[in-house]
Amino acid sequence: MMQDIEKHTPMMKQYLEIKHNYPDTLVFYRMGDFYELFFDDATTAAKLLGITVTTRGNSNGQPIKMAGVPFHALEPYLLKLVKLEQSVVIVDQVGEVTGKGPVERKVTRIITPGTLVEASLLNDKEDNLICCVYLDKGDCAIATMSVSTGVFLVNQVRESELINQLERISPNELLVQEELRDKFAKLKLRYSLKPLAKWHFDFNTAYRKLCSNFRLTDLSSFGITPQDRLIIVSANALLEYVRQTQCSDLPHIQKISLERDYNGLELDAISRRNLEINYTISGQKSPTLLSVLDGCVTVMGSRKLRLWLNNPLASHEQIRSRQQVVSCLINKTDKLNQILSGICDIERISARIALGSARPRDLAALRDSLTILPQLYYLREFDNSLINQLLSSISGVAEELAILLSNAIKPEPSALIRDGGVINAGYNEQLDHLRDMQVNANKYLEELTLSEQNRVNIPNLRIEYNRVHGYYIEISNSHLNKVPNNYRRTQTLKNAERFTTDELKQFETEVLTALDNSLELEKDLYNQILLELNDYISQLQQIANAVATLDVLNNFAVVAGQNNYVCPQLVESNIINIEGGRHPVIERQVEQFIANDVNLSDNSRFLLITGPNMGGKSTYMRQIALIVLLSYCGSFVPATSATIGVVDRIFTRIGASDDLSLGKSTFMVEMSETANILNNATPKSLILLDEVGRGTSTYDGLSLAYSISRFLIEKIGAYTLFATHYFELTNLIASYANAKNIHLSAVEQDDLIVFLHHVYEGAAEKSYGIQVAKLAGVPKVVINMAQKYLQNLEAAKNNNQLDIFSQLEVEESTVSDDKTTLLTANELAVIEEVNEINPDNLTAKEALDFIYNLKRKL
Repeated sequence: MMQDIEKHTPMMKQYLEIKHNYPDTLVFYRMGDFYELFFDDATTAAKLLGITVTTRGNSNGQPIKMAGVPFHALEPYLLKLVKLEQSVVIVDQVGEVTGKGPVERKVTRIITPGTLVEASLLNDKEDNLICCVYLDKGDCAIATMSVSTGVFLVNQVRESELINQLERISPNELLVQEELRDKFAKLKLRYSLKPLAKWHFDFNTAYRKLCSNFRLTDLSSFGITPQDRLIIVSANALLEYVRQTQCSDLPHIQKISLERDYNGLELDAISRRNLEINYTISGQKSPTLLSVLDGCVTVMGSRKLRLWLNNPLASHEQIRSRQQVVSCLINKTDKLNQILSGICDIERISARIALGSARPRDLAALRDSLTILPQLYYLREFDNSLINQLLSSISGVAEELAILLSNAIKPEPSALIRDGGVINAGYNEQLDHLRDMQVNANKYLEELTLSEQNRVNIPNLRIEYNRVHGYYIEISNSHLNKVPNNYRRTQTLKNAERFTTDELKQFETEVLTALDNSLELEKDLYNQILLELNDYISQLQQIANAVATLDVLNNFAVVAGQNNYVCPQLVESNIINIEGGRHPVIERQVEQFIANDVNLSDNSRFLLITGPNMGGKSTYMRQIALIVLLSYCGSFVPATSATIGVVDRIFTRIGASDDLSLGKSTFMVEMSETANILNNATPKSLILLDEVGRGTSTYDGLSLAYSISRFLIEKIGAYTLFATHYFELTNLIASYANAKNIHLSAVEQDDLIVFLHHVYEGAAEKSYGIQVAKLAGVPKVVINMAQKYLQNLEAAKNNNQLDIFSQLEVEESTVSDDKTTLLTANELAVIEEVNEINPDNLTAKEALDFIYNLKRKL
């Protein structure tokens, strides 16, 4: 179409010139009371939104396909498109109707999944984040921004850490280099992917623009030097992209925070999923650690809680500072809850103020919140350093802004400034006069009539109005000799004459234009208020952070009081000692939760856990990790007592899953996750391993589990919980003074199994797998067959003294050759044949033939 653009109508020419700059984005083009979409955009939008495509007129000989939505009902349609990861360009009318061509229009906003600021499009309790990733030679810079709150972070990591970082940040939109589009697309990430052309990542341009944006000669005040090339490039690419979408200079983005020195407790992507912090393993938002802990009164607090749970601290000093506040507030939360309940989302409202998109009710809510804030000063009675530091962010500014907004904004303003009724009476004398003219026009007319009657001595003089002549003075013929010189005749009637005066014409103009003028003046005054508030954006952001922090700490106190949580003692030694520990999520889902102890120290760094399926091994391991995680967030924990030493990372390898899109079988995924742990864990890491080696043959799996256990004990020495059904591994513990067997118990009653969910020292007697299968509803004939086969296997084991590690010295790393005599030569040949085959290279028929061949040989 652009090739023949001159052949189109002026309106379509204007549209196509705008659309040319946004070929992959739906363009909503304002025409009167509707936003219209044309041509292919109309067809796409109709499918996505369920609206009707029509055809109207022709341009360049083609019928114009159209689909539209009312301008006043735009946001529900935008919300639907954003959920579908669609971006939208908003084109508004900015010029006056002249009759000499189409009204001037321009792009006023670009809606993308990561740049939302409208309250109706955002989840109140979740940060809406956009990231830009820049990769170069194995290093990776990540710039992250919350447009709705003004937070701008940058970080640099090794490329191998990228996925873990993205899982921690969980952005809604990801910007990447164009050449990496396919690489990231294969990862099947949860967020929208936006490739950027190479020119967005030029270093010299990036450095110059960043300095200019923040009005600096260099970036050293942010801790960034010219040597941080990747960080500078990713930060500028992100900032420029967001500026383009907002059509704004982003005045609320006032600094770049460098995360390079972050040394918090780290969790990789797999561990976050396994611990179900934000989402369950199946992807649901509940029940999770966040869902059961989030009782925050403000939405700012809920977002802060999510941030803390995903970014636990490392500094014991900072953690203790939070703990002290929680201790102060326990059983004293009611008053603070009541105050916080009246506070709005100051954080996001301040961003909308900076972007000029704050609505009247945003300012009213801000005013009411700022008026409430001084009530928080009662917290000074606790004489706590962190509380006093937070309150200092509120002092002075809150009262000043509350007075400004109270003077300016009506107690209950209209929803939209275009409707008027927003600015308070008494704020502007001219606006008051225009409103008075609208409401009291008849009163003015009566006063003017009486004044003129007395002045010219004509008792029956009338001042009236009609649509043709406007306001007029009517005087009967009998009094025409008294008409003063300043009266100008406008109409002659049979028995009277009609006149006007300069004063009456001025009155007429004011009355007839009072509504339009008052609306225009009110809009100007409102924009002036927004500009004035712009000077306080930084202070508003500090207030929002203080309120959110108090809300989270108060919430920790509420949760602790309601659920019998205790304050964990943080120590610098190597110990995780928990008495009466409970799983914070599962204990809310069951009637009675069985609490258990754990003692990991220099004398017991490795705990081998055995016991029945469904006995609670995974729950037990997860609860220990969650208690450590909560401790490092500053929260109290579900236990009778807890002493937590220095922990740098939490690793988990739990459950079975595959990733066939990347060519990874269940066992391959299991081994990849295990390899990550073995390669990155330190003596201060907490490791949870569940059923390692179960995804392959018995001997392969058992050998791997044995070798992995020894490596963890001998080479890493981390706090390790290793759950297994390989009972042969329990003999390994005897060789190491810092390793122990523990088990979860169960009892059989009348051929049924009862899980006790209690942890005891020593190894379990058996796994009760058949009993669990029976509970699951496996057919009785299968159960009976399994029981008989199990008896045969146990007898064979007893006869052959099966213990594949009995001849293995602690320093050895392979199984003795004589153990292979337990298998026949034919069986060994079959095993060798299976090992050599690559299942990914087989067709379905070849695989079936292979199985029949094995069956014949066995």
